[in-house]
Amino acid sequence: MRTLLLACALVALPALAQPTNSPVPEGAEVQRVASGFQFVEGPVWKDGALLFSDIPGNTVYAYTDADGATPYLHPSGNSNGLALDAEGRLLLAQHGRRQLARLDAPHVQTTLAGRYGDERLNSPNDLAVHSDGSVFFTDPPYGVTPTDPQLGFSGVYHLAPDGTVTLLDAALHRPNGIALSLDERTLYVTNSETRQLFASDLDGDLDTGYALTRMRELATLGAPTFAEAEGYTDGLKLDTEGRLYVTSPIGVSILAPDGTLIDEIAVPEQTTNCAWGDDDRRTLYVTSGTSLYRIRLNATGAPVLGKQNGK
Repeated sequence: MRTLLLACALVALPALAQPTNSPVPEGAEVQRVASGFQFVEGPVWKDGALLFSDIPGNTVYAYTDADGATPYLHPSGNSNGLALDAEGRLLLAQHGRRQLARLDAPHVQTTLAGRYGDERLNSPNDLAVHSDGSVFFTDPPYGVTPTDPQLGFSGVYHLAPDGTVTLLDAALHRPNGIALSLDERTLYVTNSETRQLFASDLDGDLDTGYALTRMRELATLGAPTFAEAEGYTDGLKLDTEGRLYVTSPIGVSILAPDGTLIDEIAVPEQTTNCAWGDDDRRTLYVTSGTSLYRIRLNATGAPVLGKQNGK
């Protein structure tokens, strides 16, 4: 089993004024812990390890300090976003197979959603799991070529536990990262190429059906401090205070629930997603380009499934 480069390199943060309400400790440094991948995404903490996708490498890796990064699942269906269900099983948004899947055993993958109506999905990108078993996911066409049959729009979807797929929104050009608020009443979605973060009220329930209402823009990221930076908005996570950690052109932008910018963490390469890890959930792991990074913060990551994990 091949172990990739373990590189404990520290990356100094730029000299920014330290906001008084920032969860970033004074003098904190970003550490590169593994590199040598093709393009990494979709991190999630599971059973004492940080799992993440190498999309073109068609592999999910597991990182621990003891072993570095080692293959966890290959082939992965060119997975992008990863998440856990209420039973701790790994869920995968698979570009290559154009579906959401669940890993039920080391070599057993179950398709959860692969079509909307009679048409194949574009390439499921990221996903967020509700405490009632629902999965909300984004479906831009990043994983398909122009000659592949596509739906003709990029959707935000709800997958019910019974397998029903419902389109919630088709207005965003490139919906990408997705997350639920702590009370599961707001759905956050990034629109990558415009660097925007949107919030929508999540109305309804499994019995009545879910709907998104009152969609509003919370922020356009990369400005004003790093307005000239290249890159996009991508994946995001929350902490137990409801703050949003959104991967952005600079690295990770930390926002208040109303979209106010609190602080920014500079991360090298093309930042794609982040996840809370370690036993105390106070380390933010960040996938970026060809490498995996991390930083210790004065914050605790929100539970993966809030209401089923004591929230």
